Amino acid sequence: MPEPVIQFEQVHKSFGATHVLKGVNLSIYKGEITTVIGKSGEGKSVLLKHIVGLLEPDSGSVLYEGRSIHSLARKERRSIKHKFSYMFQSTALFDSLTVFENIALPLRERTRFRDSEIQSRVNQRMTQLDLSETHDKYPSQLSGGMKKRVALARALITDPEIILFDEPTTGLDPIRKNAVHSMISNYQKQFGFTGVLVSHEIPDVFYISQRIVMLDEGVIVFEGRPDEIERSSNPDVIKFIRGMERKNEDLTNIAPQTIVEKRFQQEMTRLQNHNIEFSLILFTFENLDEINHHVGYIAGQTAMKNFVTLVRPYMGVTDSCSRCGLNRLVMILSNTDTNRARQFCERFSTEIQGKDLVRIQPYPEFCLAIRTGFAQATSNCNLDDLMHEAESSMNTFYEFKIC
Repeated sequence: MPEPVIQFEQVHKSFGATHVLKGVNLSIYKGEITTVIGKSGEGKSVLLKHIVGLLEPDSGSVLYEGRSIHSLARKERRSIKHKFSYMFQSTALFDSLTVFENIALPLRERTRFRDSEIQSRVNQRMTQLDLSETHDKYPSQLSGGMKKRVALARALITDPEIILFDEPTTGLDPIRKNAVHSMISNYQKQFGFTGVLVSHEIPDVFYISQRIVMLDEGVIVFEGRPDEIERSSNPDVIKFIRGMERKNEDLTNIAPQTIVEKRFQQEMTRLQNHNIEFSLILFTFENLDEINHHVGYIAGQTAMKNFVTLVRPYMGVTDSCSRCGLNRLVMILSNTDTNRARQFCERFSTEIQGKDLVRIQPYPEFCLAIRTGFAQATSNCNLDDLMHEAESSMNTFYEFKIC
């Protein structure tokens, strides 16, 4: 495992009589997105402010690359702070400044770049985030999703090593919320920053995070991968996750992944005890990034939502379908062998041809490519193995081209 870039060692923080952080121990690793979850008022934003240096611990240490931030000389602390950037919950754009001026502000405050260099850097980031046409607009002229992109561009403009996101999707509808998550994930892969995100959006944040941290009553009660938290035996973690778990996911109105995992276990019991077969189908949206680039992230999420709307009538009462990532859907078909799974894919591929899932063509002759594989369960398989078989078996491969 790589060395952590940020560490909390027995950090305590109180405000008056309120003890918010009670001996927090935490590691954040370079190049990953770490999401902090927990009930409201548990100190998640306080945790972020310690990372960026807006708050100092009453006791304990916050380390950056092994060195205590608060024990460094002022010049060194300032140098480290310049490696951080912060994307606020409300975007915190200045209404009196244009989009260009908002994005350029950190460069004007922190650097001695010439105006020509600032203009070049801002134009480059605006192009990368599809903001070129908003150059002279003001925040009041932008949609909520566009404001989030401007805030992200401003956070990225200084080439930070670490970006902190404090509830970045608050107040957004399901499509725009998932568009922001997709945007953060894609740009993290593109720019390689380390992301620390505070969020209540479960399970949505599990799709973009490499590591999940749960803060409860001032201490870290879980730290690990998204799949590990869903299998946690800690009663506080189970209670919180179940309390946040919705019957249906906001974006697609289908079951969350945890429900499909439970359904898989039920089907495995039927297979092992009564030899009742079942199959799994995996849909992968091959070129969502292309849609995101040419039309925007909202269009990409709209395509996913519309696809699910079309596939649901083909599902039986006991079938289950769920998202298992930003660009994948997994479906479990009860009482279904390989031949019936193939027939399902053939019928659906015929039905979906000609449907306008994106609603806006990114460019002439664009086709949405959806790769589809399926596999029949065996009595000793697990869900990950079955998904891998569906994904990799060339003899069970289909590709829908929706033009």
